[in-house]
Amino acid sequence: MKKTYRINNIDCPNCAAKIESRIKKLEGVLSCEINFLSQRLTLETEADDQSKIIEEAVRISRKVEPDCEIV
Repeated sequence: MKKTYRINNIDCPNCAAKIESRIKKLEGVLSCEINFLSQRLTLETEADDQSKIIEEAVRISRKVEPDCEIV
């Protein structure tokens, strides 16, 4: 399943790249792309239910950028 989310409060492209790289390593993730300029996270997963992966993605993003939100 492929879905796009809004990712808020990313301050730099390097932080976005770190988050993207770490999310790509999660089990069940087929692809992940963060567009820093449009503040979008596009996530493609094996399962239709992305809730567990999104929870983990939020945890990862907050480690890199504490104010980051994925909505």
